[in-house]
Amino acid sequence: MSELLDQVISKLSNALRRRFNDFKGLYLFGVWLDGADHKDEDIEVVALFDTEDKAKREQIWPIIGKIETEMDVCIDLYPFTPEGFKKDEELYEEVIEDGVFYNSLGIKQ
Repeated sequence: MSELLDQVISKLSNALRRRFNDFKGLYLFGVWLDGADHKDEDIEVVALFDTEDKAKREQIWPIIGKIETEMDVCIDLYPFTPEGFKKDEELYEEVIEDGVFYNSLGIKQ
């Protein structure tokens, strides 16, 4: 993995874990999986929580914006509960087939 991506995953995991006690981890998927930096491409991530609603999304976006500004990247984050994630069959299949899971501490599983 690229050093930039490692830093983004670490910052994002730490921020979400500190803010939400029901944060379970992140799935990275998309072009960044190849280990190279893709400055012109979004870092695509699914974030899993026990609960997911409008209020939580409103709290997530400032966290994303801060990391994007600090790291000069674009993050495309999809917040889900595990059940809600499975219901989005197309995304779920893509992420489970090719994605990489990072636990709530940002450690690759």
